Amino acid sequence: MPDTIPAADPAVAREHFRRRLSLETDCADVRAARRAGRDGGFVLLDVRGPDAFARGHVPGALNLPHARIDAAALRPWPAATLFVVYCAGPHCNGADRAALRIAELGRPVKLMLGGIAGWADEGFPFEHGSDAPLTA
Repeated sequence: MPDTIPAADPAVAREHFRRRLSLETDCADVRAARRAGRDGGFVLLDVRGPDAFARGHVPGALNLPHARIDAAALRPWPAATLFVVYCAGPHCNGADRAALRIAELGRPVKLMLGGIAGWADEGFPFEHGSDAPLTA
């Protein structure tokens, strides 16, 4: 109930939500950036396995399963490249594992909220097949 616990001070709330937005993005923002041609600023990684990726993925995403993320896999991109990661959806922690690993490697990263399930819920189109190689 909103009245049982008082709202945070606006400065505290501002910092909380700024921090969340620095770590997360959503499907609509990713799609809008792609449609506006602003995707040069990030690499979209589908961190599920190759079979799941082939069944359907976000257009333009590259497949790099979270267990295969290491310094060598990220070497093709400049150190300042932002990686946006997603997995199956809220019931999957693959994107969290991927984001943690990328951050541990000293790279910028955001998680796409909702993953593939969120993309589908928005009614956005998918690409199919495994012809999106992992390249820079």
